[in-house]
Amino acid sequence: MSTGPLELLVLKFSGNDFKGDILPEIQRVVDAGIVRVIDILLAIRLGDEPLRVLELNELQEEVQQRFEPVVGDVTDMLTEQDAYALSAGLGPDSSVALLLFEHTWASRVADAIENAGGEVVMDERLPRAVVKQLYAKQLYADVELG
Repeated sequence: MSTGPLELLVLKFSGNDFKGDILPEIQRVVDAGIVRVIDILLAIRLGDEPLRVLELNELQEEVQQRFEPVVGDVTDMLTEQDAYALSAGLGPDSSVALLLFEHTWASRVADAIENAGGEVVMDERLPRAVVKQLYAKQLYADVELG
């Protein structure tokens, strides 16, 4: 079975009241076959209480049902230790979501590269903030030239 690269996304939230805006967008890319969600963990700090790590099966049933279409088979690749390490310094009334997903689109591209006798020699992701800076720099350069 061919697999694409895995990516870990760590999302920090002020507060613990989720509006549900993110799941439909994740569902859209899952349905399109672009990514496959491998695992999700949540770390929540209520007030000054210690950090609490929750797996999907520990959430209220109605919340679990919102996640079901997005997450197929949870692999348990993310551990409680991962959540504690990636949530270090989390303030009161804050949350962290750890999302591990596979770039399924890349597995097909990698197969094609391999079948053509090629190999990937570098694969690096540029964070969104860096891309925004690059575009802003380019836009500024275009204005200077114009």
